[in-house]
Amino acid sequence: MSIAFGIDIGGSGIKGAPVDLTTGELIGSRKRIPTPEKSTPDAVAEICAEVLASFDVDGDTPVGVSLPGPVRHGEVLFMANLHKDWKGTNSDDLMTRALGRPVRTVNDADAAGYAEVAYGAAKDKMGTVIVTTLGTGIGSAVIVDGVLVPNTELGHLEIDGHNAESRAASSARDREDLSFKQWAKRLTTYYAHLEMLFSPDLFVVGGGVSKEHAEFLHLVKVKTPMVPAALRNTAGIVGAARLAAPPLTVVTP
Repeated sequence: MSIAFGIDIGGSGIKGAPVDLTTGELIGSRKRIPTPEKSTPDAVAEICAEVLASFDVDGDTPVGVSLPGPVRHGEVLFMANLHKDWKGTNSDDLMTRALGRPVRTVNDADAAGYAEVAYGAAKDKMGTVIVTTLGTGIGSAVIVDGVLVPNTELGHLEIDGHNAESRAASSARDREDLSFKQWAKRLTTYYAHLEMLFSPDLFVVGGGVSKEHAEFLHLVKVKTPMVPAALRNTAGIVGAARLAAPPLTVVTP
């Protein structure tokens, strides 16, 4: 069995588990520790080390960590949901020191999206796959012929004079008390724009609301096939683990 370890850092919790790289399944139950209130890089790295230490993991097991911010050449470009000190931090070096072994850090939406291509709703799908997560904002991952193009941030596209996620995220539906039919019109505008820009072969729609995909996905009127995400809560852990294991199928702009 080929194994890697994945850690998914969120604003409220830090979760980790070993992953079977053949199947994409977690090996045993994941460990979750609340994110420190003062979520500085060192404080979060200490919790990540604690998560890893909860498992009997060989020293040569690859470790990947997903972060809620864009990561380029190991450097965090900005951070919305954790302490401001993350900006400019080399998260690869930080986690490698804290965990005592080489660590690869990636953006959380990229990790979740890659997991869907490697093991989930887009498994074995070639061409251009766009994975989006509809939540407080809109996270995105673009995978072309199995290769991740990182840090796309497609939720921040300007459409009709608005930041796309301000109108089309799941939080906008809740905030404005929109019906699924009303929200689907906004999603159609958003996904049609992505369709025009990328001519993708498949959209994968994730986020917590994907559990209710039968209520709205068929109302989104685009030509590109759309499917709900499959991995849901495990996607960040699984994707981080897979991207940490060689060969690293990541291109950096």
